[in-house]
Amino acid sequence: MSSPLRISIAKANLTTATRLAALGSQTFNETFAADNKPEDMAAFLAETYGPDIQLAELQQPRYTFLLAEMQGELVGFAKLWRDSPLGLTAGEPALSRLEVKQLYVVEDWIGTGLGAALMRRILDLAQAENCTAIVLGVWERNERAKAFYQRFGFREVGELAFKLGADIQRDLILRKGLAGRA
Repeated sequence: MSSPLRISIAKANLTTATRLAALGSQTFNETFAADNKPEDMAAFLAETYGPDIQLAELQQPRYTFLLAEMQGELVGFAKLWRDSPLGLTAGEPALSRLEVKQLYVVEDWIGTGLGAALMRRILDLAQAENCTAIVLGVWERNERAKAFYQRFGFREVGELAFKLGADIQRDLILRKGLAGRA
């Protein structure tokens, strides 16, 4: 019997973009609204999530979106960026690095293994594409996410500013080298 979980690479069309925009807005709000000002959340959501925004991203060759569906319902996603410069030192090439720009799961599905399934798929994709490392930024106050990434072997290598509306926050840069590559 097959699993009801389906993780697939997103197709670049308006239907997918609309679903992705709604899910991105929902999951970001579920994750961060309690710890941020409503006006900062509203500004960030307006500039980050919308069908036109997601369609443009889906059409960018540097991005790959993984969609997690349970029985046809979209319950999680990951946005990946190939050859990301995140966390590089001066002069270091970005080639063969994969950045996890976003990895979100609907609140009701947190703790079910869905996030881990998405991360395993990301690791498989990175290995298949001969990436040397995976990098990501995570809010310094998001303890649950930091613990999740640490379980997968990510380690802190730096920090960066993240703008949420008018609020400048501190994200930690995490990196995981891939076996035999870096």
